[in-house]
Amino acid sequence: MTRLLRAVLTYGRMIKFSHSVFALPFALSGAAMAASRSGLHPAQLGWIALAMVAARSAAMGFNRLIDRHLDAANPRTRNRELPRGVVTPLSVGLFVALSSGLLVLAAGQLNRLCLYLSPVALALLFFYSLTKRFTWASHLFLGLSLAGAPLGAWLAVAGHFDLPPVVLGLAVLSWVAGFDIIYACQDFDYDRGAGLHSIPVRFGITRSLKLARLLHLVAMGLLFYLGELMALNTLYTIGLGVIGGLLLYEHRLVRADDLSKLDMAFFTMNGIISTVYFAFTLADLLFLGEAALWL
Repeated sequence: MTRLLRAVLTYGRMIKFSHSVFALPFALSGAAMAASRSGLHPAQLGWIALAMVAARSAAMGFNRLIDRHLDAANPRTRNRELPRGVVTPLSVGLFVALSSGLLVLAAGQLNRLCLYLSPVALALLFFYSLTKRFTWASHLFLGLSLAGAPLGAWLAVAGHFDLPPVVLGLAVLSWVAGFDIIYACQDFDYDRGAGLHSIPVRFGITRSLKLARLLHLVAMGLLFYLGELMALNTLYTIGLGVIGGLLLYEHRLVRADDLSKLDMAFFTMNGIISTVYFAFTLADLLFLGEAALWL
């Protein structure tokens, strides 16, 4: 049992399991919005959560696997589990295969459309890990990967496409791309020396931080538009006000000449933002919405 627990903790650290909080609340928000129109069975939440965790685990495991040589050469990442030999490439490959299988299993339990789209989701998640080798737009591909979270959750509940989850997905894309640009600034020197592509390498840190702000403004605009589409009310608007304040604080933490607080901006603030969004969205639907969430 102790050996199993150590293995779970090791792989959890490798994929930064605690950071699943970034996308999962947006997925649950998508599910809640869909449920406000078509109802929700409690079992669906469990399968959605499993699909989300499995998808992220597969994506992070694949990223660590194909980037292991790059991580070993980067001072910031050389202490990760694969470069240090704590886990082997074979074991990580098996972990990725298992996680991918769990995603397909969960998707199949939700509905046929989710099952058919699960290989597409995996392909997109894996493709992102390759993009920094040939395009500075890799941050947008990461955003696109996470944008599938609310869209997939909506499909899991409603069983069909609609405009609101697309708008929420685009908002997530803009939000994720913005904070990933900020995060990439700390690897500016290494990426440039290694021939890797990123927006900071292409445009410089100062311009990149401005672009991140613009993307976050776009994200806020899309979230306000989504509120109109879904006829959401005061609590949702208050939540967006809180998120706007958190984004302003996040950008004040990071300057072109001072990246020392970047980890706090990236990990703490963004985890709080996604959680706040879900909390206020759910509260608005439960207490001010016209439709019942649970059937």
